[in-house]
Amino acid sequence: MAEPFTHLRVASGYSLQYGASHPSVLVGAAAGYDMDTLALTDRDGLYGAVRFAKACLASGIAPVVGVDLAVADADAHPGRRGVGQPRQRAVVLASSRAGWGALCRLVTAAHAGGERGAPVATRELIGAHATDTVVMLGPDSDLGEAIAARDEARAARVLASWRERVDADQFVVGVTDHRLPGAGPGSARLAGRMLAFADAHRLPGVLTNAVRMARKTDAPIADVLDAARRLVPLDARNVDRRNAEGYLTSGAEMAARAADVARLAGRRDATRLLGDTRALALRCRLDPHADIGLGEIHLPEFAVLGGVGDALAALRARCEAGLNARYGTPSREASDRLADELAVISQMGFASYFLTVAHVVARVKDLGIRVAARGSGAGSLVNYCLGISGVDPIRYDLIMERFLSPLRRALPDIDIDVESARRLEVYDQVFADFGQERVAAVAMLDTYRVRHAIRDVGAAMSLPPGDIDAIAKAFPHIRARDVRHALRELPELRRANLNDAQLQVLFTLVEGLDGLPRHVSLHPCGVILSDATLGDRTPTERSLGGYPMSQFDKDDVEDLGLLKLDILGIRMQSSMAHALNEIERVGGGRVDIDTLDPYDDADVYAMISRAETLGCFQIESPGQRELVGKFSPDEFNDLIIDISLFRPGPVKSDMVVPFLRARNGWAEASYPHPDLIPALAETRGVIVFHEQVIKVV
Repeated sequence: MAEPFTHLRVASGYSLQYGASHPSVLVGAAAGYDMDTLALTDRDGLYGAVRFAKACLASGIAPVVGVDLAVADADAHPGRRGVGQPRQRAVVLASSRAGWGALCRLVTAAHAGGERGAPVATRELIGAHATDTVVMLGPDSDLGEAIAARDEARAARVLASWRERVDADQFVVGVTDHRLPGAGPGSARLAGRMLAFADAHRLPGVLTNAVRMARKTDAPIADVLDAARRLVPLDARNVDRRNAEGYLTSGAEMAARAADVARLAGRRDATRLLGDTRALALRCRLDPHADIGLGEIHLPEFAVLGGVGDALAALRARCEAGLNARYGTPSREASDRLADELAVISQMGFASYFLTVAHVVARVKDLGIRVAARGSGAGSLVNYCLGISGVDPIRYDLIMERFLSPLRRALPDIDIDVESARRLEVYDQVFADFGQERVAAVAMLDTYRVRHAIRDVGAAMSLPPGDIDAIAKAFPHIRARDVRHALRELPELRRANLNDAQLQVLFTLVEGLDGLPRHVSLHPCGVILSDATLGDRTPTERSLGGYPMSQFDKDDVEDLGLLKLDILGIRMQSSMAHALNEIERVGGGRVDIDTLDPYDDADVYAMISRAETLGCFQIESPGQRELVGKFSPDEFNDLIIDISLFRPGPVKSDMVVPFLRARNGWAEASYPHPDLIPALAETRGVIVFHEQVIKVV
């Protein structure tokens, strides 16, 4: 039985506005052909590598990961390559964990050397990051271009230049046959001549299909992406493909192409071509866990925080000091709880995590910036003792298990709210304290939804701009794949008479763009903190604001075990800081609003009960004003319940009305079982808090 074919050059939708299929769809297509290995070689970055590795892991396919980079033409004379003409390209594959690290650093260096969004590598740069990598030159490379021009002398010079920078065993020629006529890129004749060149110079030749879509029928989507990327209308001159053969073909089809190419190269059969392709695939297989790093945990070194010795011992000492500062003489309950939390942190090896977050919060306070922790981290006594959170978890009966549990092998998540007007000051301080080798911002990949898709497809189809704008605005903010459902279900769209045949083509193309990445931008609050090897696990590029930005989004970062700290800019924090400064400026003194506990001002609660809460954080929306008016809170815990009730879960589960009826005495509180009364008493038998779910279970 013949060994399965492996596609070694594959672009997904994470080749921004080039690839027409999601990584998971490509993996599914490969699995459907019983392939056991698949490569992902996205253009200009590794944006989709983590998702690809996870999809391969779920499907039992071994991943091969590489990058397809533009390479500066070292041999071009001035004026040879015109403005806007495509650059030559090279594919670099990783063959080990060290190769993955080299690939990450290569991509980072390429982005640093090119314009933002248009990275450019050089032969020297690729050679400097060649550890455990393989360079593959295809028909769109400098070597392929020279061979296509029948310039044997130039081809020999290009090869010699590459060999000076890359070891002979790290260099292969990739041939592609898209069944195109003539002798240009994608033709069998050029593929045969490139393979013959490889034979003449004792280089391995491998067969690729330059895949950019999972199915042949996705070709129109690829055309739209080409037009959108270039900001031009659809036209044969403005799209890259000349036929629809650049899809994930079956092994049998690739074997037939291999036979044609081998014959044109003067070989007897395709055995060696397919064998070399298979050998390279096996050589470059990566383990998603051991090589790419899925599931690992990486935290800043304790020494970076100024610590000496054991991080856990330092954490314990700081927590014990904080416990005494918070409680004076702590109770047995508080001491035992602190010991239990520290035991869990020790078991999971997260001492450095808490010290790192505590360091950041302390530095924010040193800058005179208001800061507060939010979310489940408030349930940790360790966070309270370290000054990360200002909420007493014992007083408010909060539990740590929601935040951190040995049953979940994942980093806890602490979000901090800072003044929105000074958020970038916090970023600058974090980068200054930890250094760019340990810190990067998180990326956010904007994907096609219905409005963006309609605008890009409409522009590609040369529809009138006014009509495109009107059609796009007629749709709500929904996924592109739901466009026809909206046309059927929404009365305003049914009345808009959008049944024209040309518009049906538009909507079909819109559906095809659903979820494909459109561009990359800076996440509004996520910052990665890691050890000095961060650059070996994620490539970075410059954001528009100049911050080093990982090419991975928040989900990928968590899968790689990197500490993601969300630094949220909150306008209310800025408003409070401004109000305090104004009070001090006009002679009212400096008010410390963080010491107003026990929050028992009856006039404040009366104002809230009258729904006069415009400008009050989290209780100012129309829905919240209606709820607080019916609720009539008279203590601080009532506000906690109110905010927790006004969430999608409780609202959709019809928890609000039963609570209000019991709260206002219109109905008796109902408990499923008497044993649940202690856990549900404060919310009148209605499960509102996650902590209550944990207690009940």
